[in-house]
Amino acid sequence: MQTIPIRIGTRGSRLALVQAEETKRRLMQAHGLTDDEVSIVPITTTGDRVKDRPLAAIGGKGLFTKEIEIALLDGSIDLAIHSMKDMPSVLPDGLTIGAMLPREDPRDAFLSPVAPRIRDLPHGAVMGSSSVRRRAQISRLRPDIEMVEFRGNVDTRLAKLRSGLVHATLLASAGLRRLGLEREITALIEPEEMLPAVAQGAIGIEMRIGDARMAELVEALDDRRTATEVACERAFLALLDGSCRTPIAGLCRLTADAISFRGMVLAPDGSSAYEVERHGSAADAVSLGQDAAQEILRDAGKAFFTEGG
Repeated sequence: MQTIPIRIGTRGSRLALVQAEETKRRLMQAHGLTDDEVSIVPITTTGDRVKDRPLAAIGGKGLFTKEIEIALLDGSIDLAIHSMKDMPSVLPDGLTIGAMLPREDPRDAFLSPVAPRIRDLPHGAVMGSSSVRRRAQISRLRPDIEMVEFRGNVDTRLAKLRSGLVHATLLASAGLRRLGLEREITALIEPEEMLPAVAQGAIGIEMRIGDARMAELVEALDDRRTATEVACERAFLALLDGSCRTPIAGLCRLTADAISFRGMVLAPDGSSAYEVERHGSAADAVSLGQDAAQEILRDAGKAFFTEGG
C-alpha cells in the first residue's frame, strides 16, 4: 500500500466535490483505506473561470477537463473524477477511463414555477439553458419558446429561476439527485420526448495508462452496466466528432445482456434532426454505437456537421 494519500483531482463545484467524495468513499470501502489515505484535490478549470460566454464560443467540453488532465499527466494527482457527459470523445495520449461508477438517472429534469410540463408553458415563455442539445430539442418541441443563455452551477441556476429571470430551465436529474435536490424537480423528461446528453448521469475515473497500482484500486469500483452503456454512447459520439457546437444526444440501455440505443443529431435551431435506433447484445455495444453514427453520417452528410447544422 502506498504511504502517501491517493490524490483525487476534481472540479471545485459542489456537485463535482460530491462526486469525488462518493469515489473516495467507494475506494475506502473496497480496500479498507482510512480517510487519511485518500485526499481530494479541487482544481479550477477554464470552464469554471469563464462564466460570461457560451461554452461553444470558448472551446467546448474540454474546458472542464483540461487542467485536471494536465495535473494527472504531470503526477500532481493520481486519479481524476469527471461527469462523463463533459468528457471530449478523445482522451489525451497517456490517459484512460479506468472505471465507471453506477449510473444515476440519465434523464433531463424540467424545473418551472409556472408550468407542470414543457407542453404547458405559456406561449412565448422564456427558458434558460447553456446546452446546445437542450436548446435544439426544445426549439423542436416548442418553437415559440425563447431560449436564453443560462450558465453557472446548479445553485446559481436555481437562484436565477427563483428570481423570475426565466419561466423554466432544464438540468440533469442525476446532478440534482446527487445534491439532494430532487424536490426542485417539477417533472422528469422521458427519453421519448427529449434524449439526454451522451453519458449523462455517469461518473468516470480517469487515470494514467500503465499505472498498475491505480488500475488495481479502481477495478473494484467499475460498474459493468454503466461501462457498457457509456461505451455504446461514446462510440456514437466519437464517430460523429461531436463538440459543444453540434447538438448530439444518445441513450443506451442495458437489460440482461441486450442493449437498446437511440441517438439523435440536430441543427442548433432544431429545424432539422436525424434519429437512429439500434438493438443488439452487450458484447456489441461499441460496434452498435459506431453503426448508428455511420447511418446518421450517410443520411445527414458531413456538411451537416462542418456547417454546424
